Amino acid sequence: MKGFILTLPMVVGFIIDIIFGDPYSLPHPVRAIGTLISKLEKFVRSRFNNLRKGGVFLAIAVLVISTLAPLLILIICYRINVILGIAIESVMCWQLVAARCLQKESMKVCRALEENDTEKARKAVSMIVGRDTDVLDEKGIIKAAVETVAENTSDGVTAPIMYISAGGAALGFLYKAVNTMDSMIGYKNEKYADIGRFAARLDDLLNYIPSRLTALAMILSAYLLRFDVKNAFYIWKRDRRKHASPNSAQTESVCAGALDIRLAGDAYYFGELHKKEFIGDDIRPPESEDIRRANRLMYCTSVIVLIISAAARAFIFGGLL
Repeated sequence: MKGFILTLPMVVGFIIDIIFGDPYSLPHPVRAIGTLISKLEKFVRSRFNNLRKGGVFLAIAVLVISTLAPLLILIICYRINVILGIAIESVMCWQLVAARCLQKESMKVCRALEENDTEKARKAVSMIVGRDTDVLDEKGIIKAAVETVAENTSDGVTAPIMYISAGGAALGFLYKAVNTMDSMIGYKNEKYADIGRFAARLDDLLNYIPSRLTALAMILSAYLLRFDVKNAFYIWKRDRRKHASPNSAQTESVCAGALDIRLAGDAYYFGELHKKEFIGDDIRPPESEDIRRANRLMYCTSVIVLIISAAARAFIFGGLL
């Protein structure tokens, strides 16, 4: 019974996300974390001569606030009533997982391509990738969308689930704060190289194990969905380190192999060309349907990770309480 109660918020939160996604009209704690990061960035730039030290201060401040706030709320709610605590933590878990949002935004790209509206597709993909999209042709747009779904299967869905499993919604918010900092200030350009250095390395650290476990779950998903599982495993073994990040190519390589397409390659960021290795083999040209296939991989992988994480949480913590 205790194990069931412990796992209920993460399971309910995931189900709510699948049904409703992230309604844009509702306030979202991740946006609040983003606002906090922006304000602290301005503070650090105005008060710290050494931006690397300032970046450490920024990261620690964001982590403390982003973790303690939900933790205190949950402590109060659970002390008032267990059902209230479960309800509030379920909402928090819902806000930490972004499977439906990832699917919804990437499918905007897919539908635009199916309407033969390349400009609309280019605009849609610009909302979910960090690279310059004005230079992308149809093939490049598809690859960008598929890569984003593959990478964010870990960053946006399975990694939060794993951290929630390990420490509840509060630990999930700690992970989300690090992930948000990395997406905002973790760039290796002149503006952010110093102030975002600590946050970027912390993000690499926190994603190291989740990205690899997610890749293994995605290989199993490729088998269950009857994609090319042999190639998924082969490309993962061969190409999983072909990325500047130690983690991003883990799931991208599995996805490329499972779909028999080639991803990655050179890309422009802020007008500057970044040389990148290819991931996967050019067995066939990418097509818009690959975005749907990538989303199927994402959902199947997420359910596998949820089941395993919930079982581990119930077994480990249920026996301790």
